[in-house]
Amino acid sequence: MGRPRKALLDRGRIGRTALELVDETGDFTVPEIARRLGVQTASVYHHVEGRAGVIELLRERVVDDLDPAALGVRPWDAALEAWAHSYRSAFAAHPRAVSMLMTSPVRAPRVIEQYERVAGLLLEAGFAPETVMPVITGLDNIVLGSALDMSAPEVMWVVGEESQAPRLALAQAATGPARADRAFELTLAGFLAHCRGLLGA
Repeated sequence: MGRPRKALLDRGRIGRTALELVDETGDFTVPEIARRLGVQTASVYHHVEGRAGVIELLRERVVDDLDPAALGVRPWDAALEAWAHSYRSAFAAHPRAVSMLMTSPVRAPRVIEQYERVAGLLLEAGFAPETVMPVITGLDNIVLGSALDMSAPEVMWVVGEESQAPRLALAQAATGPARADRAFELTLAGFLAHCRGLLGA
């Protein structure tokens, strides 16, 4: 028999399968990936360096959905705002991956490239080097926290008859729909205003 025209396994298929498993169950194992792909576990390890390597492939799959034009917007704060919205949308599609990716060091070159562009944007705008990582980390926290919040129920505070919380109930009723969206916009606007103050100082 001739050799198959298409390879049975590659890094892209491994990453997509890992993301499917995380979307379904919140986690993955390398043997589960192998079973779903119909290959031996050793074959997966031939393409990736263990669980950490799979997590980076998974991270790349999510980041592929970011808008590459967002960081080309000017001025710097408009670029950060556009990137934050794109970043949030990409991760909101995979909320079960957020905690896994937030607690694992970023190594994937395509993802590092995104953060390199953000760091360059901030340095070019005049931010001191020692403030760049706090700004990037703060933006990460806002975006990923909000992406996770988007998968939560619209009503998060259930005020029943046994609860004495009339002011909370009033505030919740007045909020209306899209609680997570409104909270994200409020937090992002405050964060960017603070960053402008840092730059001005």
